[in-house]
Amino acid sequence: MNSDYDFIIIGAGSAGCVLANRLSADGRNRVLVIEAGGSDKRFWIQTPIGYGKTFYDESVNWKYLTEADPGINNRRSYWPRGKVLGGSSSINAMVYIRGQHQDYDDWSALGNPGWSWHDVLPYFRKSETFSDGANEFRGDSGPLYVNNVSAQYHPLCNRFIEAGRQLGFHYNPDFNGADQEGVGFYQINTRDGRRMSAARAYLHPALKRPNCEVLARAQVTRIVLQGGVAREVEFIHKGQTRKIRANREIILSAGAINSPQLLQLSGIGSGELLQGLGIETQVDLPGVGRNLQDHVDYCIYYRSKVPTLNNRLRPWWGKLRAGLQYLLLRNGLLSLSVNQAGGFVRSHPSRPRPNMQMYFAAITYTRAPAGERPLLQPDPFPGFLNSIGLTRPSSRGHLQIASADPLAPVKIHPNYLSSETDITQMLEGARLLRQLASTPALSEIIDSETRPGTAVQTDDEFIQDIRNRADTVFHPSCTCMMGPDQRTAVVDARCRVYGVGSLRVVDTSIFPTVTSGNTNGPTIMAAEKAADMILTDGTA
Repeated sequence: MNSDYDFIIIGAGSAGCVLANRLSADGRNRVLVIEAGGSDKRFWIQTPIGYGKTFYDESVNWKYLTEADPGINNRRSYWPRGKVLGGSSSINAMVYIRGQHQDYDDWSALGNPGWSWHDVLPYFRKSETFSDGANEFRGDSGPLYVNNVSAQYHPLCNRFIEAGRQLGFHYNPDFNGADQEGVGFYQINTRDGRRMSAARAYLHPALKRPNCEVLARAQVTRIVLQGGVAREVEFIHKGQTRKIRANREIILSAGAINSPQLLQLSGIGSGELLQGLGIETQVDLPGVGRNLQDHVDYCIYYRSKVPTLNNRLRPWWGKLRAGLQYLLLRNGLLSLSVNQAGGFVRSHPSRPRPNMQMYFAAITYTRAPAGERPLLQPDPFPGFLNSIGLTRPSSRGHLQIASADPLAPVKIHPNYLSSETDITQMLEGARLLRQLASTPALSEIIDSETRPGTAVQTDDEFIQDIRNRADTVFHPSCTCMMGPDQRTAVVDARCRVYGVGSLRVVDTSIFPTVTSGNTNGPTIMAAEKAADMILTDGTA
């Protein structure tokens, strides 16, 4: 490791990998990425369906637990987050979704110039190579490969889509194109049968340059301010506490949990919170760790009259066949996600925009022991699931450090389903799943509804079941919100932390509102845009 860097990036997750690549591209800037985790060169990371194996693997996963949440009947929610090169893009389900065009127009309307759909579309296109080729919405020369593998999906996906049509939803061939609404197949981040994480797409190519380095297994504990300017990064590496200086900027890309945590540990946050923990307040920014948003999802499970992925993955010979197919041909079940079909729909015709994301999976693992997500060991009977979740929840949570110890876990309060609006929409969504199951396309293959079961019928029974079983789909965001008012926001529209020089936050935490759908694609877009801002500001 050198001792002279222009930019220090904290976190080699989706955003950090993009920044490392773009900021080092011209060869003039020396870039260091500091990452708490280790290498992503692991079989179950590179193998797409391996995310079931990494779901509880502490060697690559922070394994966060929230506090008990009243909105989900005082359950604690498990939040896997990537602690590895590539961050959560190395352990996620790889579904690529940009969100609705209106999401970004909303960002702009909230006082963030330059973040409208018209502004961000070029960065989505710049970031990707879409397997079906370029058009006015899609790119064909970016580092991130987005793959349409619908031809390999389980045939029951077609029944789901037909059921959606029978309910009046149109078929959408590309959720990331002209419009998001409708039902269809999910595109995923894979190429040649391997996961296309941000590390594979952006970081590893950048590390071939002499001016880009990564320091792995180094946990940052604090950003050191001098005269109101971020100058040094303090971190623990091989049991020793060290510091390193950035000549130009420090960029915090540690994610929606660790970015606000590090700001608070550095004295940037609510003065009242910091004072109570014995941390000197450097900048009183009460918005740090606030505005927490996440997508919550509710599933209904069915026993099927026809074979599903359970039948192909449960028996030993099915595993052997899938394994050999993957090792020899790099395709088949192990090269895919189990999240294969779904859609973006209105839970009620009165809703002005699609307010629900749907997932269909031709697999169930309801008999899994606690603490396991055995995608390769599903239920011993044919089954499938339908689920539905809010695209734009109105509930807001928060997170905060519990002590000045940088290794102590943060306290996460999601505040799920705390608004009446969210509960009303989730109830509409649950009813919609029942309607979907009653269509000819699905009803003729359903043997029985196994969860929650037909005993659940009334609104009160459904709401109770939603609170008992609904949970995260792993999209925490918005905890270092971008906005014009530093009483609530943490960064401005150029990702600069209010009240601190030479410090930016670039990751999912800066979203003003969570996007409609999976958040990895929008995070990569935001980092592409931020990289241009950083380079432009440096030459201004």
